[in-house]
Amino acid sequence: AYAVWTGIGAAGTVLVGIILFKEPAAFWRLFFLFTLIASIIGLKFVSGSS
Repeated sequence: AYAVWTGIGAAGTVLVGIILFKEPAAFWRLFFLFTLIASIIGLKFVSGSS
């Protein structure tokens, strides 16, 4: 569960930076953000319900 919450916090921090602080939304930044989100979803499917 800790890894999932850490990933959500990291993704949220990037999104807040892009939306609120007008940080550049470069291709690679968005690519790795979506990769992180997909990994979090994958962890939830693999780990099952807790």
